[in-house]
Amino acid sequence: MNKIGICGHFGFGCDLRNGQTVKTRHLAQALGKEFGEKQLFCVDTHGGAKNAPRVFVRMIQMFRECTDVLFLPAYRGLLVLTPLFCLLNFFFRRRLHYIVIGGWLPQYLDRYRLLSRKLKKITGIYTETPQMKRALEERGFSNVWVAPNFRNVRPLAKEELVYTWAAPYPLCTFSRIIREKGIEDAVRAVTLANERLGGQIFYLDIFGEVGKSYARRWETLERNFPPYIRYRGQAEPERIKNYYALLFPTYYSGEGFAGTLIDAMNAGVPVIASDWRYNRELVIPKETGALVPPREPEALADCLVQIAEDPEKWNGMKLTARRAAEQYAPARALEALIRNLAHHQSGED
Repeated sequence: MNKIGICGHFGFGCDLRNGQTVKTRHLAQALGKEFGEKQLFCVDTHGGAKNAPRVFVRMIQMFRECTDVLFLPAYRGLLVLTPLFCLLNFFFRRRLHYIVIGGWLPQYLDRYRLLSRKLKKITGIYTETPQMKRALEERGFSNVWVAPNFRNVRPLAKEELVYTWAAPYPLCTFSRIIREKGIEDAVRAVTLANERLGGQIFYLDIFGEVGKSYARRWETLERNFPPYIRYRGQAEPERIKNYYALLFPTYYSGEGFAGTLIDAMNAGVPVIASDWRYNRELVIPKETGALVPPREPEALADCLVQIAEDPEKWNGMKLTARRAAEQYAPARALEALIRNLAHHQSGED
């Protein structure tokens, strides 16, 4: 069997929880289970320019040993890796697969036409949502498949779901902490909801890695939090099951299929998300959560008041949310990629 190369931000030896690193690691775990760990050749791009010579040597080795090469770059990485891999492929003739992270690619390619032409020639591009796939096809791509975000964890069993029937209702956020993820809107909304309900009806635990450019602003905000809002650092997604709702009021321009939504579904926790980018494809009102307008903490507060007044209706969505997570198990989410790789690995063309 031929080897499969994976080039992405693994961050080996580092405790990183950002979306790019998590998806890269989960992809390697899923493909290792499917094809065998010994069939994988992983190249870690962590470290940036200072590790570039070492990484480049690993890339050359990957092209020598692997017949299929997968890459998971972010914005700048795509500009670097695509022409580099196409150049290497002139000599090695491998099958290139670009695994998209986030929802920014279609608009990004409008700015970089040469990049677009190169990506049209690779073996496959795997987007996180059908809407992204359609957007690329409208731009002339014919090598696109859908591979939703996923998690290598099992959804909770029905008897493991955690219910809250009375105040105080625990809320959480699990995402990178930057303004565009709606963190300040979540804080404002919980404060407004408690004021309207006349007490500490909700408390909010905030989990995630603080963005470097946002750190100073975050420190100021955190010093002024009321007692019912706490920053809890980074944590494993398994903790989500203990919460009444996950808040995701993002308006981040590069938002794709956010992994935190799958984490919530796996835990049987309904989500209150902004109606932003692809969230509507994932959060189904009255089934797996609720949608509110982005950048409107007052609307989010209104929704919180409603779920405090009708816990039976909100808790009734927990099992539906847990069932929805099943379609984002690796075998289902990666079906197109696994099928294409299996076809190639068998020696067929």
